Amino acid sequence: MTFDTRNGTRGARQPGGRLMKAINNWNMNRIRRKGGKIMGLDALVLTTVGRKSGEKRDTPVAWFADSDHSWLIVASANGAAKNPSWYYNLAAHPDQVEINLAGRSIPVSAEQLHGADRESAWRQIIKASPRFAKYTEKTDRLMPVIRLHARAAQP
Repeated sequence: MTFDTRNGTRGARQPGGRLMKAINNWNMNRIRRKGGKIMGLDALVLTTVGRKSGEKRDTPVAWFADSDHSWLIVASANGAAKNPSWYYNLAAHPDQVEINLAGRSIPVSAEQLHGADRESAWRQIIKASPRFAKYTEKTDRLMPVIRLHARAAQP
């Protein structure tokens, strides 16, 4: 499936700045060492390849159980009008993605969900975390739901 969610015209302020970067680095170190949560949600470190730079980029994101070998994440950006940068990195390089959970590095492929698959996953996500439903009130952008599938490690 394609990564085709357009930016919205209104939304919350997207978190950023030096303080946010420091908080994200602290969270990522903790998640890499022993797993963890961000604001009460299970979290992982998402490693993407920059669509312009080609460099690896790490971001802590909340995840939701999907199956034994896949995870759901949402490109919510706190209800901002624009999709987060990592969404565009996934779109450019969906098969060059890695996640880190409690010291385990797992190569994954990314797929944006659409239609009935997205709606089913979205219901599961907002049931687990009603906070995500509130993000939709802040923006007119459809929140992209991404499934990360485990893939075989490269030799």
